[in-house]
Amino acid sequence: MAEKQEYLEISVWRGNAEGGEYQTFEVPQYESQTVLDVVSWIQQNADPTLTYRFACRVGMCGSCAMMVNGAPRWTCRTHVKKVQGKARKVTIAPLRNLPVIKDLAADMAPFFDKWVKAGGRHQPSASRHDPIVQVKPEGKERSAANAGIECINCSVCYSACDTVTANPEYLGPAALQRAWTIVNDEKHGNREGVLDAVSKSGGCHNCHSMGSCTFHCPNGLDPMGAIANLKRLTARNAFKRGRDA
Repeated sequence: MAEKQEYLEISVWRGNAEGGEYQTFEVPQYESQTVLDVVSWIQQNADPTLTYRFACRVGMCGSCAMMVNGAPRWTCRTHVKKVQGKARKVTIAPLRNLPVIKDLAADMAPFFDKWVKAGGRHQPSASRHDPIVQVKPEGKERSAANAGIECINCSVCYSACDTVTANPEYLGPAALQRAWTIVNDEKHGNREGVLDAVSKSGGCHNCHSMGSCTFHCPNGLDPMGAIANLKRLTARNAFKRGRDA
């Protein structure tokens, strides 16, 4: 005798930057089903106008990040059984702290604008004509830079951050973690400029050290620790400049 088909109750946010509302779908449940599988099923079988974003499906790109039951997650790595509860209900929405383009697709432009504003672009300290200087992989600075280099800019930490919610000018954990990585990159040509950028209004000293960024990071990184290091270094620089003035 065939087993009875079980169903999930999926509430999906529909709308755009002007506003919207949740729409509920009944989705068949299968073994090893991810939240991204559920969203794809709705788009393919129930409503082809549903808009969402994904690419690799294997936890490498981060583009499928959405709010799942109020928490930012990579939907390709989130199994339904871990979030459905006894009622078999799941709520899916676009990442918070970002403008909505349509339905589950958020506009990442403000996130990357802040990444650049925090000094995230590499500035070379030598030209192609200069000899290549060896960087020791076991060095203190290289180790500090390596700690955050696996960030793929998925914006999960940014969406988890209540400081960003309260202060739209705050650069956010991903941009500041990138700044800490750059500050420790021996081949970066303007490390002092990065420290100046993150010391301004909206910079590292706006962080309340709540830890949501580190807690929610799918790659197990520690943005809060990177920001704490920036706070110490920028404060030390400010005292040094005041003393030398």
